[in-house]
Amino acid sequence: MRIRIDGTVQGVGFRPAVYRAATRAGASGTVWNDGSSVVIDTDRGDGLLRELMSDLPPLADVRSVEREDSEYTGGTGFSIVPSSGHGSGASIPADSAVCDKCVREIFSPGRRHLYPFTTCTDCGPRFTLLKGMPYDRPLTSMEAFPLCPECSKEFSDPSDRRFHHQTVCCPVCGPRYRLERQDGTLVDGEPIETIAGMLDDGCRAVVKGWGGMHICCNLDVVSDMREWYGRRNKPFAVMARDMDAVRRYADPTPAEEAQLLSPNRPIVLVSKKESEVTELASPGLDNIGMFLPYTGMHHILFSHLKHDALVMTSANIPGEPMVTDDERAKELNADVYLLHNQPILNRADDTVLRMHGDRTQYLRRSRGSIPFGLDIGMRGDAVAVGAQENLTGSVASKGTIWPTQYIGNGEKIGVPEYLEEAVRTQMRFVGCEPQVVAMDLHPGYSNRRFAKALAEECGAETVEVQHHWAHAASLMADNRIDGCVALALDGTGHGDDGMAWGGEVLASDYEGYERVAHLEYIPLLGSERALYDLRRLKFAIDAMNGTENHDFPDRDAAVLSKLMGRSVRSSSMGRVLDALAFTLGVCRERTYDGEPAMRLEPLLARGHLVEGFETETVGGVVRTADLFARIDGKTRPEDAAYSIVYNIMHELVQSAVETADRTGMDHIGLTGGVSVNSVISRMFEDMVISSLHPIAVHTDVPNGDGGISVGQAAIALRRIQ
Repeated sequence: MRIRIDGTVQGVGFRPAVYRAATRAGASGTVWNDGSSVVIDTDRGDGLLRELMSDLPPLADVRSVEREDSEYTGGTGFSIVPSSGHGSGASIPADSAVCDKCVREIFSPGRRHLYPFTTCTDCGPRFTLLKGMPYDRPLTSMEAFPLCPECSKEFSDPSDRRFHHQTVCCPVCGPRYRLERQDGTLVDGEPIETIAGMLDDGCRAVVKGWGGMHICCNLDVVSDMREWYGRRNKPFAVMARDMDAVRRYADPTPAEEAQLLSPNRPIVLVSKKESEVTELASPGLDNIGMFLPYTGMHHILFSHLKHDALVMTSANIPGEPMVTDDERAKELNADVYLLHNQPILNRADDTVLRMHGDRTQYLRRSRGSIPFGLDIGMRGDAVAVGAQENLTGSVASKGTIWPTQYIGNGEKIGVPEYLEEAVRTQMRFVGCEPQVVAMDLHPGYSNRRFAKALAEECGAETVEVQHHWAHAASLMADNRIDGCVALALDGTGHGDDGMAWGGEVLASDYEGYERVAHLEYIPLLGSERALYDLRRLKFAIDAMNGTENHDFPDRDAAVLSKLMGRSVRSSSMGRVLDALAFTLGVCRERTYDGEPAMRLEPLLARGHLVEGFETETVGGVVRTADLFARIDGKTRPEDAAYSIVYNIMHELVQSAVETADRTGMDHIGLTGGVSVNSVISRMFEDMVISSLHPIAVHTDVPNGDGGISVGQAAIALRRIQ
């Protein structure tokens, strides 16, 4: 029998597991990697498969098993033979936190005592160190580190947990850490122990891990860190020693604890305990991003630290992709640099998520959660390059969409190049030769240049996809449905009419959409400036209401008044939340993406529905401006915020229900960056449930613009069909 197994079957110890299963079944034969598949020739296929499936490696994910009966002509005994073929499917797993066995080995006497690169077939970096397929040592960044005799013995021993572990190494033959100052001089002493003491003393350090680097400091010096790094208000992620330390700063739910402890080791937004330290880490928010150690270096570092938590934020020159090059890291001007000599081939920021009950909502899907394949059931090859902010690309082949890791904001230096690098890497891994390349409708997005060049190179057609239709399509792909009426709520997206959309009800499938309702247009006075100077939003709303505005001197007010009829107008729910945050005094200016809405969420969470803030939909347009005229100072700010948002959501949901009833569509969905807001998500679900329509929400694909490329790819695939 010849057996071909597909799925996540490389880099997980699958061939050693087949070997052990064959030994238990008394089977003879061979096993090898063929591109992305594992192929077995054996004389006892049924018995071998039973043994294998009863004891799969922890990181394996079998998607299909094909069996072909044939006469076995091999010899007796079973062996692992060299791989054949090259990349035809991203079957490798994501990076996985160092396992408990390896952590125990790190802190036990022996040749790997305190060795930070200790991993085994059940754990360690995979995607971030891979050049190509099949997953063998010469195609990883470990190519430069030949095995010593002891590691070779482990690699060849079927009873060892490092049998055929492609990145096996030890202090004799593997990568090493070093500690450098800004000028490149080495710091004496054991590098990780030494930097632990320096961090305890308040230094700012850059530390190199898997897939990238972090800037870190202890929590006592967060204020200094903000001033030095130029990040006035944006929250910092905090890595804690263990779950006991997490609970000193936050109150995670059981579902959040499960995510924190998972092999993916994401940053999880959890409810913070109020203290001076947590407020400095996430100013004005009810939650804080926390995560646990996932590399051997992290575990060793915390074993030497007196502090039980560190700020750990992606190391990048502001606005540029995360640094992976040792010399470029020096441009950050940190006090000290903990670096190693293992190349990072595929950079990956930390994954960020929050839980809505037991449901996952990805803000950023990256290290530990990529590669990730979404079965779409449509054949053909396509590439999608995403939107502009929170950028990802996607590559579709053989019925599956494979998003790239998180890339960044497309208008920043180096980001378009990083996008191209990530997309081409994913194309190589899955063997994609695109027939269609999809891009956003916005004519000014920087990634359109790459989309057009790639299409010309591959002889593919290009397709422009409206931003919010792509959001709806990403939601459909996430839920494996062919259509829905979606509330697409976000900050902005280029609309068919040239306006900035963002508060839309769309009846959508993969072939097209109907815009059935949207929020009232508000002028963006000065375009981009209105996104940061929130006074401009309030001025426009006051002008629409005929209400006096006292936020500007008369001369500035006169100029803004002239812009009312000339400015781009926005139907964005994000802009409504921005204006509300400003009006109610929780955010005076936006210093980072999403800040006003994020600061508004704690206020919404404390609010109750009160009368006086009802609104209406006229000709498919939900009235929003006049709601601001009813904020009179007599109603509690939290109740005013909650009631305004509730009534806007009620109108949007009512339009969606009526459309679903009219068109016969089953699902009503919620997508876009605003849908990450837990209060708004809960409002939506409570409103839709009484309609008896099934609810579509995100679980695997990011709600925000990080999911746009998935929707674009799905639409492109339907075009191929």
